[in-house]
Formats: sequence, C-alpha cells, structure tokens
Amino acid sequence: MADKEKVSSQVEERIKKLEVLEGQGIDPYGQRFLRTGSIKKLREKFDSLKDEQIDKAEVQIAGRLMLIRGHGKAVFADLHDSSGKIQLYLKLDVLGQAQFEVSRLIERGDIIGVKGPLFKTRTGELTVKVEKLTVLAKALRPLPEKWHGLRDIEVRYRERYVDLIVNPKVKEIFLKRSRIITLIREFLNQKGYLEVETPMMQPIPGGAKAEPFATYHKALDTELFLRIAPELYLKRLLVGGFEKVYEINRSFRNEGLSTRHNPEFTMLEVYAAYGDYRLMMDLTESLINFLAEKTSGSSEISSGDKSINLSPPWKRVDFITAIKEKVKIDFNEITTLEKSKEAAGELDLNLTGEETRAEIMVSIFDKFVQPKLIEPTFVTDYPLELTPLAKAKRERQELAERFELFINGQELANAYTELNDSRKQKARLLSQLKKQAGKKKKLDEDFLKALEYGMPPAGGLGIGIDRLVMLLTGCSSIREVILFPQLRPEK
Repeated sequence: MADKEKVSSQVEERIKKLEVLEGQGIDPYGQRFLRTGSIKKLREKFDSLKDEQIDKAEVQIAGRLMLIRGHGKAVFADLHDSSGKIQLYLKLDVLGQAQFEVSRLIERGDIIGVKGPLFKTRTGELTVKVEKLTVLAKALRPLPEKWHGLRDIEVRYRERYVDLIVNPKVKEIFLKRSRIITLIREFLNQKGYLEVETPMMQPIPGGAKAEPFATYHKALDTELFLRIAPELYLKRLLVGGFEKVYEINRSFRNEGLSTRHNPEFTMLEVYAAYGDYRLMMDLTESLINFLAEKTSGSSEISSGDKSINLSPPWKRVDFITAIKEKVKIDFNEITTLEKSKEAAGELDLNLTGEETRAEIMVSIFDKFVQPKLIEPTFVTDYPLELTPLAKAKRERQELAERFELFINGQELANAYTELNDSRKQKARLLSQLKKQAGKKKKLDEDFLKALEYGMPPAGGLGIGIDRLVMLLTGCSSIREVILFPQLRPEK
C-alpha cells in the first residue's frame, strides 16, 4: 500500500474511534487540565527513591502518548511532555470497565491526562498507575513510524511540528537556540548595554547592500520596506545620547535560498560610543567563547570531524595579507585595476570583466581564502569602497577600519569603526547611489541630518544569530536552526 493510502486508511480508523468516544459522551478535545508538575520535576523528585519510599504519591500529569506496549487487561505506555517522558500502567481492575474501554480508543500521538499513584516496576522504572484517564486531544493523523521517524528533509522543514514530536535532537537544537539568545542578553546587559527596538518597516531601507521586500501602508499612502538591517536607526540612538545599545532583530533580504541564507533571519547588532572596531573584536571573541562555555561546558566545539577551539585570543589578519597567504598574490604591490585583472586571470574565477579592483579581491578571497578559515579568524582592513559606512584607516585611507569574523569557513560577524563625519558620509552614500542607478534607492536625509547633530566615535558590530547557532549546535544548514524556514512552494 502506498504511503499516502496507508495514512489515509489510518486517518479513517482514527476518525471512527473519535466518533465512538463522542458516542459515549466523551469530549475528545478536553478542557483545562491541572497538573501536579512536569514529568522532569517528578523524575527529579522520585527517580532516586525506592518503591517503598515513594509511598504511592498521587500525581496528575498530561502529555502525548508515544509508545503503547501490551494487550489484554494490562497495558504499558510512554507519556511525553516538553520536559521528558514517564511510563504509564493501565489495568482493567484499576481503571474500571468504562475507563479501560476509553484506553482502548486512544493511540500513539493522542494527548491525554492521567491521575494516579507512582510506583516502581521490578526493573526500577518510575511508573504511574493510572486510576483516571482524560482524553485532551485525539490525533487524527498518525505520527511517522518509530523506527523510521521523519527523515525526508523537505517534509521535516514543512512539518516542523511533527519533526519536533518525533526527533528529540531537533527539539534540543531549538532549546539551545533559546538558551543562546538568553545568554547574549545576559552578557551584554552585564556590560552595560541597553536593549532597544527599532522599526522593522522603514521608508528607506538602509544599513546594508541588499534587495529589500516592499510593502504598502494604506493609511499613510506610502511605500515601506521590511528592514535589511537596523544599523542606521541604532546610530541615531548614539546621536541621541545612548552610549551602548544592542538589538536582537529580525531582518529581511529579498535574495536566494541556500544552506547559509534565509530571506528572514535574526541578527544581533551592537554599538558602543567612544569605541572602534578593535573594541568590537574583543567583545565578539569574549561573547562567543562565553556562549560556548555556557551551552556546551567547553571552549572546544565540534563540527563534523573538526574540533574548533574558541578560547581567546583569536587570529587577526588583514584582508590583503590573508589573500597573499593563500594564493601568493600581494595586492599591496598590485595597485592598478589592469594588473589586478591580470593576476585574477591566472585563477579559475567567474568574472565578467566589469569588476573593480576591490571586487576582484573579494572574489579571490571568497573562493580561495574563506573556506580555509576554520579556526576563529578576524579578517581586518577591507578596501574602503566596499564599506561606505565605515571610517578609513588614518595611515591608509584606501582601507576601512572593518573586520569580518570567520569560523569553520563561514562568516559570522561584521564590524566597523563607524563613520561619524556627516559630509564624508553623504558623499559616500551619493557615490553608492550612482553605482546602483536604476534601482529604487534613496538617500536617507534624516540619517544624515542626525549625523550633523554630532555622533560620537563608535564601534558597531553585527552577528548572524542563525549562523552562530549553527556553529554552537554543529548544524550544517541554516534551515536546521530556524523553526519555520522559507521553502520553495510545493509542486
């Protein structure tokens, strides 16, 4: 029988059982159920005690039925809630005929509540002797078979609710993700940073080079954009006198899907007045090491067959030197576009011929350098033309005070010494607009006005939360760490 036909047949059988329950005057989608505690708390209290020490303690718990064993007048079953599982013992002469008949109509996947005393079996398993059973939600669709589980990756992402039920490791990933975000707040709050919220709908999308999602506000009769990044609003707060701010934000970029990109993603952005990109480096390595130690108990993490040490200090190398180390091309000596094209011509790069010198360097870096940066590495001092919102290095005006952090061949963070000269900022943004001719881009005059009131020197940092969670959980795809990732429409 084909899988769909099998499921359809099982659904029909479950509906019949539901109708029998209703025919007996039982509501198969019950009301509020008061519990004496979670299964985890029960286990913490009673697991270490002997049967005679438990003294038939009465409990009332609820959860999803996951495994049923035995037939006839006595049945064992496993009940799961969000904290763990416990064994149930359902016996005819304890439940009584009517309730035992109800137990015959429940099956794997149903949500039930039970009441009864605790005891331990001969094997020492903590068990509830069920004296009362309440049906709380009759499941009409069967869960995937125990030994096969939900393995189809596409189905797992589309039906994450089922994935969470049958794959305990998946639930652990998202519990860890929540813990990571809580710890980020704890770390930054202790250092005196203030958590803020800035607009997700913006009249001018700014702060990053990307395609925005557009929407329309009827009452205001205006086009708005889902934010690409919160950067320019957070800098306005520095102007307003907040010296240390951060936002854990949802941002949106109208771009393709991949194992490292989702159009809706979570970012951490941090700004510190009177700082620079060096301060942000120190903050980044101490934050990520703190998260690893708190969530895994060690600075050593695993990714596939690799072990990565996150203990500070991390390697710091400038962009041009990083390229020279890997491909033996020194862009300190190759300073013209023509010679840069000649150098790139010897490499297997997919270039159009219209790239600038800086764009050629980035293409080389992306292909030959980034994949080899396994241990934590700060790559610093990028070409200024790639970073219109960053300050130039005093000693080399063609370079920006910027770093990107790479771990396990993946970019995790991006930071600048923020440009706070309104005149230079306006000139850079205007130059960028000219390069993006034909695209619906506008100059953010209000941001420039804010800079004219004076913004203190500052360091700014962005960390991709989704990629950070990938690193700390050992996941290889961003879809594994986003509860409901964006997927292509089903055919």
